[in-house]
Amino acid sequence: MREVNESSTTVKWSELTEPAEVAKGLGDLYRLRGSNRYDEAVNQTEHALQCAWLAMAGKSDDATVVAALLHDVGHLLIPAEREREEDRQHEMVASRFLSRWFGRDVLRPIEMHVAAKRYLCAVEPPYFATLSPASVRSLELQGGPMGRDEVVAFEQLDFAEVAISLRRWDDAAKVPNAPTPTLELFEGIVREVLCAS
Repeated sequence: MREVNESSTTVKWSELTEPAEVAKGLGDLYRLRGSNRYDEAVNQTEHALQCAWLAMAGKSDDATVVAALLHDVGHLLIPAEREREEDRQHEMVASRFLSRWFGRDVLRPIEMHVAAKRYLCAVEPPYFATLSPASVRSLELQGGPMGRDEVVAFEQLDFAEVAISLRRWDDAAKVPNAPTPTLELFEGIVREVLCAS
């Protein structure tokens, strides 16, 4: 799996240790690269904000809100043209990148949100019809719906339910011009989670 190229942004990520610096750096990453399209409807920043807002509206804890905000940060670290050709495991790129600052309560739902899509396609046949065209294309690259053994294994994992919730917010967070709180508000939640770790 490809290492995150720290020179891919203007931030020296390895030097960020203080919660306020990390939160600002992650916010700046979205300000710098978040205008890239997520799919046909929204860009990366709009998608991240909508997903985090749905988690917050669902009364999730702060770590889950942060996971929802940052679940696709891997897309900002991988050149888009590479992801069109093959599955670059953006969820694992994101987890590895974020692991220097966050614990399992943020990382595991991020790592599992792609598997959760494959799981839902296997256990809820109508779910597939709700996927956006971009999600249908990526599902094929990601291995398609889970087989029976994969379903059983997934259901036994810690954070499986959180990952399923994150997946559902992910699917719903594609509404053009949807009102959300600001990136700055979520940066504050990121700081709080980092301070608590």
